[in-house]
Amino acid sequence: MHQNSSKIFASWLNEEYIGKSVNLAGWIVDFTDIGRIGFVKMNDITGTAQGVATGSVLLRLKEIPRQSSVMISGTVCKSKAKNLAVEIEIEEITVLGPAVHPLPIDPTGRVESSLDKRLDCRALDVRNEQVSNIFKIRSEALELIRSFLRTKMFIEVQTPKIIGSATEGGANLFSLEYFKQMAYLAQSPQLYKEQLTLGLERVFEIGPYFRAEPSHTVRHLSEFTSIDLEAAFLDYHDIMDLIEELICSVFDKLSKKFPTNTILNGISNQGQSRKIPRLTYAECLQELNDRGEHIKFGDDLSDASLRILGKLHKGLFFIKDWPTRLKPFYIMEQDENAELSKSFDLQFGYLELVSGGSREHNAKKLRDKLISQGHNPESFSYHLRSFDWGMPPHAGCGIGFDRLMMIITSSDNIREVVLFPRDTTRLNP
Repeated sequence: MHQNSSKIFASWLNEEYIGKSVNLAGWIVDFTDIGRIGFVKMNDITGTAQGVATGSVLLRLKEIPRQSSVMISGTVCKSKAKNLAVEIEIEEITVLGPAVHPLPIDPTGRVESSLDKRLDCRALDVRNEQVSNIFKIRSEALELIRSFLRTKMFIEVQTPKIIGSATEGGANLFSLEYFKQMAYLAQSPQLYKEQLTLGLERVFEIGPYFRAEPSHTVRHLSEFTSIDLEAAFLDYHDIMDLIEELICSVFDKLSKKFPTNTILNGISNQGQSRKIPRLTYAECLQELNDRGEHIKFGDDLSDASLRILGKLHKGLFFIKDWPTRLKPFYIMEQDENAELSKSFDLQFGYLELVSGGSREHNAKKLRDKLISQGHNPESFSYHLRSFDWGMPPHAGCGIGFDRLMMIITSSDNIREVVLFPRDTTRLNP
């Protein structure tokens, strides 16, 4: 399609283009026929443009189904429409891909469809501007996170997604046969990123991970995007500082990039300051007990309890110094109290967005913790041997990016912010 060499985007059209010949490709959203003249509205990924048709082009337009992909060629002129500065006087229109009606869903959103129906037709669903905005913001957020971490001397890495042993002891893993061996889909890059602090010092990875939890909720998926980072010579307080700066930076820049986007949920609009409150687990228990929620030390916090805390602490808040028994074997214990760990979670109400902490870098203590938690150290031999090679003290975290996107876009269901979600029932498309 040679015409594409001079193709422009709808958002480019302004008064500077008046009198110029242009080619614009997109999808027909609306067509209005008022007799000898017709108006066609077209969408591309950047926005909406209007074309004006007369004569043979008008007759041609009457035959083209809405939502067909077309290329229009013509001259830009001043528009008489109140909400448009310019429009295109169409000289030629080419149908590139006709739309067969009835379509399974209405991509304009005027006729509502269930989320399941929309996900079944996701490629068509993203033509809806409200939906495409989510994925524009998602793309920009990933770029901002990458840029931020690079300024902090982090190196992006890629670790295996097919692994030979369980990262956290074998629970909730998808298994598969791998050339007559048992293998698993990775639920985390935890052990790899810890090992990489030996030489690369600060690493991060953005990638898909898998968890075989039989959960069908608005916040769980079987395949999810995680942002994992690990840094030598830092502790969990340093990582909380880093996450606080990262989150605030991303929200600020997204708000400036998409100032008029109605789905963007700026944390500042939620009363979030530049400092994210840091509550200890013990302080949370006290606040809950004061409100009639009697929770014993060492018990996990339920969704109901976290919702109460969310009402007390609007926006984001950290919960730190969790009981050691509630955290994985690689989380370090407090020096003065082994019952408490050097750990934290970042919460938005009941929604856990980030989990992290200082890691145990003493090989003997790590081996003892594996045994005490019922794991076989031999299953982690490849990991444990690296601790004899000058393993530095280190800390890190994992960010649930899909959940973060729920907060950024004010979405109630994690499936809204993932293009092709995978859960206990959905394996297609």
